[in-house]
Amino acid sequence: MIFEIYTIMSVAKSDYKRVTTKSLFDMKQKGEKISMLTAYDYTMAKIVDTAGIDVILVGDSASNVMAGHETTLPITLDQMIYHASSVVRAAERALVVVDLPFGSYQSDSKEALRSAIRVMKESGGHAVKLEGGKEIKESIKKILQAGIPVMGHLGLTPQSIYKFGTYTVRAKEEAEAEKLIEDAQLLEKIGCFALVLEKIPAKLAQRVAESISIPVIGIGAGAGVDGQVLVLHDMVGMTHEFSPRFLRRYMNLFEDMTKAISQYAADVKSRDFPNANEQY
Repeated sequence: MIFEIYTIMSVAKSDYKRVTTKSLFDMKQKGEKISMLTAYDYTMAKIVDTAGIDVILVGDSASNVMAGHETTLPITLDQMIYHASSVVRAAERALVVVDLPFGSYQSDSKEALRSAIRVMKESGGHAVKLEGGKEIKESIKKILQAGIPVMGHLGLTPQSIYKFGTYTVRAKEEAEAEKLIEDAQLLEKIGCFALVLEKIPAKLAQRVAESISIPVIGIGAGAGVDGQVLVLHDMVGMTHEFSPRFLRRYMNLFEDMTKAISQYAADVKSRDFPNANEQY
């Protein structure tokens, strides 16, 4: 079984020695699903990249899982650049997409361009991601005109949490669903290379994916899209309070690491560690 998994991963790597925006487009055309995970530091990014993930998202979710904030709003552009530069140093295969944080692109297109340029120059990231549709059109166009690839993000947009007041499923009503479809088509038209759809009805997500030619990556958006993204810390069970329906935990690292660290502490207290073979 282990050999089979390694073989599949090796084939994927040989097909895409370095994943690019064109690689993702080609994957959609061939019906190959796109895998995407977050990472925020060198060590974890190295593991994710070695495992064969296609896209690493340096998400503003670092505000939650790395810094302990309740929302994604507090994280700064400087902090995002720090996390992104750590990830870029680890990634040899994956496309690295970096979230522009709240306040770095919404106010005007010139500020958006300055923020995106800083990310690209100072972190070495390959693309940026922005939340929103028509309302941030000018910011996206400005960034694209500078030759910087942009990934869109529609549906539940965590940077707008205080506007919505809840993390519940978005676009269940017809009017919001129609606006989401229009925004998705607009993002494709102005030049975004891909789109994330977060926490929307599966039928609507599939409808969007079928209506545009760029890849659509879902999180809580069903199986009818072109790929999936999860927060790494949630997927491997390092976080344990957050348990939405769309999350599949592949490990329980919170429990395993807590046991290991507790055992280490006990061994130190009992003078069992270090033993005679663990010293010079």
